[in-house]
Amino acid sequence: MNDLAILKQTAQTMSSREIAQLCEKQHGHVCRDIEQLNQTYEQMGLSKIGQGYYTHPNTGSQQHREFLLTKEQSIDLVTGYRADIRIRINRRWQELETQPPRELSRLEILQIALQAEQEKIALECKVNELQPKADALDRISHAIGNQNVRDTAKTLDKNQNQFVDWCLKNDWLYRDDASRLKAYQHRINQGFMAQKSVIYKGQDGAERVTMQPMFTPKGITHLANKFNKAIA
Repeated sequence: MNDLAILKQTAQTMSSREIAQLCEKQHGHVCRDIEQLNQTYEQMGLSKIGQGYYTHPNTGSQQHREFLLTKEQSIDLVTGYRADIRIRINRRWQELETQPPRELSRLEILQIALQAEQEKIALECKVNELQPKADALDRISHAIGNQNVRDTAKTLDKNQNQFVDWCLKNDWLYRDDASRLKAYQHRINQGFMAQKSVIYKGQDGAERVTMQPMFTPKGITHLANKFNKAIA
């Protein structure tokens, strides 16, 4: 079955004009409530209420906006209205469901197809927007606990020397008097970095203790997002 045939068999709808009449509200106010409901639908990943157009004898061929609601959408809309209003809507839906479905006009079919295409484009844009974050999280999915500079650069898919240079320039790391890398205190306070005690041998052969900078999972995630946004 092609898309046109599917559209012709679309579900029964109730217009926002009829809802306004049943609820004894101004049509503009009902449209405003529907727009707010559509925002909630979008946040929840649900299909938004479709929009259509109608003509009025007083305005000739001029087209006016209206919304076409399914039964579920109608109930969602009027749930916050008075009890008697909800009863009117429910009774009207009982009448509509006993009527044979009408065939959509060519204009209505085109409007539905246009809305579907717009929602598809919006969804693709949303996926493209979230993809960098998904890539960043994927790269750190195997990072367990704190990591040293070398392992962090590997996790972020960065050259170690270039990564160190970036950290030095962006106040993540600094070199002490002995040219050893250290973590800035404010990065530790942010939870992005930590320090680990390590033992090393000096030129005189004696063992000494120093603090090695470590990147926390929170810090690695933060850096992964930065590099995905081309900040590096």
